[in-house]
Amino acid sequence: MREFSGPATATVADEENLTDVVWANAERFGSSISFRRRVDGSWVDVTAKDFATQVRAVARGLMGSEIERGDRVALLSKTRYEWTLFDYAIWAAGGATVPIYETSSAEQVEWILSDSGAKAVIVETSEHRAMVQGLTDRLPGLARILQIEPPTEPGGPAAAIDELAALGAEIGDDAVRERASSVGAADLATLIYTSGTTGRPKGCELTHRNVLAGVRAGAEAFPKLLQAGNSVLLFLPLAHVFARIIQCGSVYSRVTLGHTPDVKNLVADLAEFQPSFVLSVPRVFEKVYNGAKQKAHADGKGRIFDAAEAAAIAWSRAQDSGGPGLGLRLRHIAFDKLVYSKLRGVLGGRCIAAVSGGAPLGERLGHFFRGIGVPVLEGYGLTETTAATTVNSEDASKVGTVGRPVAGVTIRIDDDGEIMIKGETVFSRYWNNEQATNEALEQGWFHSGDLGELDDDGFLRVTGRKKEIIVTAGGKNVAPAVLEDRIRAHRLISQCMVVGDQQPFVGALVTIDQEAFPAWRAEHGKPEDASVADLADDTDLRAEVQGAVDEANKAVSTAEAIRKFRILPVDFSEDTGELTPTLKLKRAVVAKSFSGEIEAIYTR
Repeated sequence: MREFSGPATATVADEENLTDVVWANAERFGSSISFRRRVDGSWVDVTAKDFATQVRAVARGLMGSEIERGDRVALLSKTRYEWTLFDYAIWAAGGATVPIYETSSAEQVEWILSDSGAKAVIVETSEHRAMVQGLTDRLPGLARILQIEPPTEPGGPAAAIDELAALGAEIGDDAVRERASSVGAADLATLIYTSGTTGRPKGCELTHRNVLAGVRAGAEAFPKLLQAGNSVLLFLPLAHVFARIIQCGSVYSRVTLGHTPDVKNLVADLAEFQPSFVLSVPRVFEKVYNGAKQKAHADGKGRIFDAAEAAAIAWSRAQDSGGPGLGLRLRHIAFDKLVYSKLRGVLGGRCIAAVSGGAPLGERLGHFFRGIGVPVLEGYGLTETTAATTVNSEDASKVGTVGRPVAGVTIRIDDDGEIMIKGETVFSRYWNNEQATNEALEQGWFHSGDLGELDDDGFLRVTGRKKEIIVTAGGKNVAPAVLEDRIRAHRLISQCMVVGDQQPFVGALVTIDQEAFPAWRAEHGKPEDASVADLADDTDLRAEVQGAVDEANKAVSTAEAIRKFRILPVDFSEDTGELTPTLKLKRAVVAKSFSGEIEAIYTR
C-alpha cells in the first residue's frame, strides 16, 4: 500500500457558494471580459457586470416560476453561453443543476428527470422540448419546460430568457441576493449522472464545497493558465464534470470563456478565438496528430513530418535527462519553423498548453505535443471526485503519468492495486442509492475502480480498470488500455477494443478513421468507391493495421500481446451506443453488437 497527499490549502468556508465570485467580479472588475459569445457569426464580449446582471435576471425568473431553495433544475443542451448563464442562475435561485447530455435518448432523459425529482427542465431546441413533453405523463413532479432557442412553430412558447423575464418581473434584485446568500458550502450544487460504460447512470451529489475545492486546487496547479486575461474555448459537453470545473475555474480566475457546440468547425473556431489554452479528451489530440500526419503524407511531405515528429519526441524526452544536445537543438529549431508552428496554428496560434483528462493520452503523444511547444498536462479524476484529483502541473510534470495529487487530496494505492481517493473534492453519496454509496465509500475513501501505481515522487500512473482486466484462459491478466492507446495512435485507426476474456489468446476489434481512409485508399491504388467494409480483408489494409498492432505489442509481454484482430466495417459512435459522450468505450455494448466478429477471432 502506497499513499501520497497534495499539500492542503485553506478549506472552503461554510458560508461560501459558487455565485459569490459572480457578484465580486461585477463589483471589483465590472469592465473585464468574462465571456465572448458568438452572435450571428461574430464573437461578442460579455463583461463581468453584464454577466452578473443577466444571472440576476434569469434567477428572478426561476424564483418567479416557484423554484425554491434546494430544488433540482435539469439542463439539456449543447455547450453554449446560455448553459453557463443558466447554471449560475440556478445556483443564484438556490437550486441545484442536473445536467443532461443533449444526445441522450428519451429513456435516459426520463430516468434522470424522474430519479432527480427535477421541478423544471431547460432544453435547447424544439425537438428536445417535444421529447420531454412526451414524457410528462410519467413525470408528475416536472412543473415547467423552458426552451433556450426561439420556437420553430408559430405561436409557440417564448424563448426561455424572455419567458423568465416575464415570470420574474415582480421580484427584486435584493430577493435574489438574499436567496443566493442563503446557500452554503454544504448545499447541493449539482447532481451529475455518470454517463457510465455499463448499467443505469447514478446521480453523484456534488456540493458547493466540492466544486469550490476543485476550482481552487486547479487554480493552484495552473497559475499561468488560470489567470485573469487568459482565454479558453470550451467545446467538451458541459454536462461532463471535466468541462464544468473549467467553466467554474474560469469564472473564479477571471479567464475569458468562449463556447462552441460543434467540433466539426473546431479548427475554424480555434483560429478565430485564439485561446490561451484548451482542454480536451485524448481522442481529440489523437485526431489532431493523425490528421496532420495523414495530410503531410498525402501532400508528399511525409518524410519531413516523420523526421519532425521524431525530433519533437526526442527533444521532449531529453528534457527529462539533462537536455538535448546541439544537433537535436538545431533540428528542433528548424522543424519549429517548418512543422511545429503550423501545428500550433491548428490550436489558434496562441495556445501555451493543453489540459487533458477522461482517459490516458499515451506517452508517445505526450512527448510529441510537448516537443512541438504545446505541453499536454494530463490529469485524472472522476465525476465522484469533482474532476481532477491528480494533475501534471505547470511546475511539476512527468509525461506518461497523470500527475501528483492536487491540493487537499490524498491518493492511496490499495493492496489490490486499486486507486483510493480522499479529500474535499470527493462526493458524499449517490442520489437515492444507499447501496452504491456504501460500495463506493469506505471511511471517507472513494473506491475509484481504477488500477494504478505511485512512483517515489508521488506521480500516478493509471494502469487499467479493475472490471476491464481481461483474464485469458491461461490465467494471464491483461490491461486493455495499454494496447488500445498505442493502436489508436496510428493515423489510420479510429478505435480499438481488446478482447480475450477466458479465451486462449488476446485479440482486438479495430475500426478505421473515416477521415484518413480516402487518402490511404488513393495512396494504395484502391478503387475510389471502395468502403472499409469492401477492404476489411484487403492485404494492404491488414498490413497497415498489423504494423500498429506490432508496435503496441512491444509494450507488453508475449502472453499479453494481440495475436489476431478483425477490422470492422463501421466505426464506433455515440449515436449507435458504443461510445459515451466523452468517447469512452462501452465495452459491453461493443461486445454485444460485434459478438460475431469476436467469435470469428477465435474460430477462424
